[in-house]
Amino acid sequence: MSVTYDRQYLLLGPKRNAVLELWEVHGRRPADWYARGIRLLGRTAVECTRDPLADAIGRDVAGVAATAPRTAGTLVIDPFAGSGNTLYWLLHHLPGARGLGLELDAGVFELTRRNLAALDLPLEIVNTDYLAGLSAISVPAGQLLIAFIAPPWGDALSPTSGLDLQRTTPPVADVVDVMVRRFAEHPLLCAIQVYETVDPDSLAKLAARFDWSSRRVYDLNAPGENHGIVLGTRGWTP
Repeated sequence: MSVTYDRQYLLLGPKRNAVLELWEVHGRRPADWYARGIRLLGRTAVECTRDPLADAIGRDVAGVAATAPRTAGTLVIDPFAGSGNTLYWLLHHLPGARGLGLELDAGVFELTRRNLAALDLPLEIVNTDYLAGLSAISVPAGQLLIAFIAPPWGDALSPTSGLDLQRTTPPVADVVDVMVRRFAEHPLLCAIQVYETVDPDSLAKLAARFDWSSRRVYDLNAPGENHGIVLGTRGWTP
């Protein structure tokens, strides 16, 4: 029986927590990473931010970060790190910054930890939920904090109405509120991954939490199927 490796099959079907074989991902990524020991779960293949999108996000985040007040370094946090691919691209465009990923799922964490070790990347990933992880972080005074926020979408993405940011797990606004409270003394830049179509009410409530915000959509897929980000700052304005 022919199977379509789509979002439903990989994220919500039998391949969700199955380690994919090379033939199942060949064509999505070059085969050389597989030979080096890198492995993906079915859910990670869906939830992972693809290289062209992660690269574009990294460029835009770096462009806004360059306008921030002079700080004593930069910390980049991904509270829902997954494969760590977005964090990798963010640090690629932010040389000198340090990165920290938080991942609650033990299986995803272990696979990502092993993958990062195989690639010898300077990224730290911790097996914890975002609330405990953010509470435990020690950030030097005056340091710029950049957060990439992309909690699991689950059923928050509708084929008709798009992405409802209030229905992600947890809701995006809740994560932003935690970041704002926890790091009130630091300049903050949030980059929230969104879809081409976003529920307008959830988008307005999110934008109201920032001193400045901007939404950007990347034309990388078919019309109506593109992803983007909402960039928002607290404590400074680009």
